[in-house]
Amino acid sequence: MTRNKVEICGVDTAKLPVLNNTEMRELFHSLQQDHVRSAREKLVNGNLRLVLSVIQRFNNRGEYVDDLFQVGCIGLMKAIDNFDLSQNVKFSTYAVPMIIGEIRRYLRDNNPIRVSRSLRDIAYKALQMRDSLTNRNSREPTVSEIAEALGIPKEDVVFALDAIQDPVSLFEPIYHDGGDPIYVMDQIGDERNKDVSWIEEIALREAMQRLNRREKMILSMRFFEGKTQMEVADEIGISQAQVSRLEKSAIVQMQKHVKS
Repeated sequence: MTRNKVEICGVDTAKLPVLNNTEMRELFHSLQQDHVRSAREKLVNGNLRLVLSVIQRFNNRGEYVDDLFQVGCIGLMKAIDNFDLSQNVKFSTYAVPMIIGEIRRYLRDNNPIRVSRSLRDIAYKALQMRDSLTNRNSREPTVSEIAEALGIPKEDVVFALDAIQDPVSLFEPIYHDGGDPIYVMDQIGDERNKDVSWIEEIALREAMQRLNRREKMILSMRFFEGKTQMEVADEIGISQAQVSRLEKSAIVQMQKHVKS
């Protein structure tokens, strides 16, 4: 059977080793307790597949895969150096957010839409303060609390955090269970263009077709032209009371048709 060879940064991804949980714990123990340097290298090589799985999320950014892979490896090494073995957490659970964060920082810094240095500084200080307040109060702080702790206006914090947000493609997959993927656009509602509104409009048009000419004219003048009952009465030559009665009767007929 022929094996497809895929190289990234000169690494044959098909030959990457995979470590089980026992091997991972033994290597972390050797690194953290016995300070065995080779353990770190083995941990990096044994988790490169994790980096590969993460960078797939950024394939639609137009960046070179080699560049993303290298940046992801930096995030992996930071995760290895800071992982606390005493915590009952899988390494992948801890490492993936760090790898993603490193890649996002790289994409931000290389974004053609440049964000000023001062704005980035405010945003990074706000993020650090948010983490600090979260650890201190065991809850997510509000923007006002972050701004007060930094001694700057709340609006500046909001503007700075918005400026460093990465744009997300509407076609970025957010879930995949082996079948058709669910994209970001599938989770976004559009109040201006809903199937329900479209169907209701068709039903209303069909209901209006069942009215007589005078009833159609009254509803059109009242609800599409915005005229008062008195104005309608003057225009078609009947009393306001008659306009009111015909209007109510027409609406009842339309409601019966739409509900049927």
